[in-house]
Amino acid sequence: MSTENNAPVVSNFIRNIIDEDLASGKHSSIVTRFPPEPNGYLHVGHAKSICLNFGLAEDYQGKCNLRMDDTNPEKESDEFVQSIKDSVEWLGFQWDGNVRFASDYFDALYDYAVELIKSGKAFVCDLNAEEMRAYRGSLTEPGKNSPFRDRSVEENLDLFTRMRAGEFADGSKTLRLKIDMASGNVNLRDPVIYRIRRAHHHRTGDKWCIYPMYDYTHCISDALEGITHSLCTLEFEDHRPLYDWVLDNITIPCHPRQYEFSRLELLYALTSKRKLQALVTDGLVDGWNDPRMPTIEGMRRRGFSPAGIRLFAQRIGVSKGENIIDMSVLEGAVREMLENESPRVMAVLDPIKVTLSNFDAAVTASRSAPFHPHHPEFGEREVPIAREIWIEREDFAEVPPPKWQRLTAGGEVRLRYSYVIKCEEVIKDADGKVVELKCSIDHDTLGKNPEGRKVKGVIHWVSAEHAIEADVRLYDRLFTESRPDAVRGEDGEYVDFRQFLNPESLKTVTAYVEDAVLKAAPESRFQFERLGYFVTDRYDHQQGVRAVFNRTVGLRDTWSK
Repeated sequence: MSTENNAPVVSNFIRNIIDEDLASGKHSSIVTRFPPEPNGYLHVGHAKSICLNFGLAEDYQGKCNLRMDDTNPEKESDEFVQSIKDSVEWLGFQWDGNVRFASDYFDALYDYAVELIKSGKAFVCDLNAEEMRAYRGSLTEPGKNSPFRDRSVEENLDLFTRMRAGEFADGSKTLRLKIDMASGNVNLRDPVIYRIRRAHHHRTGDKWCIYPMYDYTHCISDALEGITHSLCTLEFEDHRPLYDWVLDNITIPCHPRQYEFSRLELLYALTSKRKLQALVTDGLVDGWNDPRMPTIEGMRRRGFSPAGIRLFAQRIGVSKGENIIDMSVLEGAVREMLENESPRVMAVLDPIKVTLSNFDAAVTASRSAPFHPHHPEFGEREVPIAREIWIEREDFAEVPPPKWQRLTAGGEVRLRYSYVIKCEEVIKDADGKVVELKCSIDHDTLGKNPEGRKVKGVIHWVSAEHAIEADVRLYDRLFTESRPDAVRGEDGEYVDFRQFLNPESLKTVTAYVEDAVLKAAPESRFQFERLGYFVTDRYDHQQGVRAVFNRTVGLRDTWSK
């Protein structure tokens, strides 16, 4: 698929199928679709599917539809529809024409159901859900026919018409296909295609009290849209015979083909909308767009770039094999793209005050520095110095470890873009904590090495007079277990994934940052030198008023340590 870093396209079995279909003349162009249910925000697994479906359409000069599978009205909303549209566009893709909805086809779906009844291939069933399960059989035992399976066409048409008219209670009747209750594929054991459900629909209101099931709706929607390659994750492989059966048994001119690929499982995250919904509902995260969430909106707020996510999708590939990916692969792709995208500034997250005892405003000079060493077009900024500066607490050690190259009592270090300084005095509070360092400047070292000695260490810093305070949120992985929803207890049952939430997944600190960032708009990405990549928060950062940053990712993977 296309990526903004112009990496070469890597072939896969789906591309091979498309190449063969185009070469043979089976299709003159391709039409794909991305069909999420608007019952939650999209997550990183959907990002893989978006990049696949829209990326194929881009690469083959075809079309990709965005279709909302809105057949489950109790769980769906316009908020989720809008978030899905925003996520697709933010990733850099554009669907063909208007956004489509399964509900656009409710009348056609009803008419095809009537056609199936008339041809003796669908019937109205009075079994309730519990009875239906008992009749269905198991993976090793065949099911048995419903006692209502042999109703006449006329009776079925009458009952289905009355179902639509609202004469019957919710759950009292269903419309089922008449296929084979002895089939080894449970999906073909007379599946339900309509159920009675009085629920207000976000688009059709109260027009319908019967709603079609996903397996029935999906294949017909694909056919009505002229989809050439219907790409699904592997859990739908056993549903493909039903997909084909429905299209083979109605008078519809197009018969798309379904192909399955492995779904993404990202370690230290969840790729289940139901489980992510539980985190939101239980108040364990700050909504669907919490930067710790693996949702596209969460990743966006965390500071991941579209290019980084698209590069990740390309690297993990498309296959039928297991797609269990470590979080470090995602972070690595994001880090790689941010390296070129992000201007650099200095910030101090855990400050110690340093007083420069021989600072002289008439002598001590500031320097300008580039925002990026390899992108002069990013420009430069002045890095001012003052009598008091802030440095990172971890850059000072009273008793330095071996090979220490930062500041210590009596030692020297260079301030990034500035002078060499020497620590002359260490001041502590009553508890023995270091609260201030008194240092002297070697005024003969601005832009050049000191004479007669080597100073290897370089540390970042900011001027206490010129830096701004910023709220910085230090995010880490949401779970302490790599597969939080796959841990079994001593009884063999799955342990509730909520037990593995990482209590250290969010820490908020007050930091000091170069004042150039205050002018930045929300969602501006920066590298804080030696610390990592950060982004101004999409919602809470107030340009020119209040700086709020989220840590996107460190400069290197430190989780395993």
